[in-house]
Amino acid sequence: MTSVSECFKSLRDANKCALIPFITAGDPDLATTAKALRILDQSGADIIELGVPYSDPLADGPTIQAAATRALQKGVNLDDVLAIVKDVSSDLKSPIVLFTYYNPIFYQGIDSFLKQIVAAGVKGLVVPDLPLEEAENLIKPASEMGVEVILLVAPTSPKERIQAIANQARGFIYLVSVTGVTGMRSQVATRVEDLLKNMRDLTDKPIGVGFGISTPEQALQVKQWGADGVIVGSAFVKRLDENSPEDGLKEIAEFCQSLKAAIT
Repeated sequence: MTSVSECFKSLRDANKCALIPFITAGDPDLATTAKALRILDQSGADIIELGVPYSDPLADGPTIQAAATRALQKGVNLDDVLAIVKDVSSDLKSPIVLFTYYNPIFYQGIDSFLKQIVAAGVKGLVVPDLPLEEAENLIKPASEMGVEVILLVAPTSPKERIQAIANQARGFIYLVSVTGVTGMRSQVATRVEDLLKNMRDLTDKPIGVGFGISTPEQALQVKQWGADGVIVGSAFVKRLDENSPEDGLKEIAEFCQSLKAAIT
């Protein structure tokens, strides 16, 4: 498993766009999550984002909120998630990025938390409720331990804040395509094209676009607008929820392959 930065460099050198699927750990169960990680890795994923179930997921829409609730009701916790990652990480070529809110990090303590996720094989972190002004306290020790903290840019962010975020971000910059929460939408906001152009004037770091992308056509559109990576979450989570575990795994494999084919 390479680092997130190495993955993007390799793809950029080949003039390719990264596919970054998201799933919620423990939904429908931990065994299925382990299988899903391997299947996504084999079906075209370049980086995999794995959500840690959390009771107050403020950035997540109803699909991912419901998945987190189901996992929490089954008792899934951070230790369970990291055990799964540790079990599968040596088999994957795709780096795993952990999506977690800050409370579990604060509760564990930054140093202890980072040691745990490094031991499990996690390569990146997305912490949506971590403000830029406090991010350095996590970014610096994480970087020293080989974990890249990926920062989010909102579509409403002014130029000065985008520049500050770009300066601090590691791995790639996560451009949120909508003002709101995650979820499937009928079309990607056209302003994403302008946002990408504006960000290109400020940074040469890779930019991944997420929130609202749910079809191969939308993934291709975002790639054509200049994104280095396409992040798809709710559409994967929905397929795992609406089918039996076996059928859900088949569905996400086919969907992942169709997304990758669209942006290749």
